[in-house]
Amino acid sequence: MTNRLIAIDIDDRGLASPTAEMDQERKVAIFDLLEDNSFAIPRAAEFPGPYRLLLAMREGRLVFAVSSAGGAAVAEFHLSLGPFRQVVKDYFQICESYFEAVRRLPPSQIEAIDMARRGIHNEGARVLQERLAGKAVVDADTARRLFTLICVVQWR
Repeated sequence: MTNRLIAIDIDDRGLASPTAEMDQERKVAIFDLLEDNSFAIPRAAEFPGPYRLLLAMREGRLVFAVSSAGGAAVAEFHLSLGPFRQVVKDYFQICESYFEAVRRLPPSQIEAIDMARRGIHNEGARVLQERLAGKAVVDADTARRLFTLICVVQWR
């Protein structure tokens, strides 16, 4: 399949060091993305994929730099963080609660927090799909995993 990502890098220059939990979230999201994803650039007929993705923060904007498997630039788009602010804030708060719950609460309470975390995660994925409209086409699972990476690059 050509409409997929085969490599994902994060430009972490200038980013805060993630906690151990956030670093684990990042590793899992990248692993899961590389195992199964759907990513297409609608206006890149000369570069049908597969693609390499570099995520970065530049001048307060989220940058998706997409290149071909061979490294040729295919597309670069910059997304405002404004539409993500509230859902990212909510996601960080619920993740903190979840990580704390895993350490000290019974499974039934952890499950309730995890369900809330998934709901916020789904909302973040929906916002991402809307923001990528016309730039890149991603399925829901790919959007969810990319949203995790967006949270990682915004970690303070």
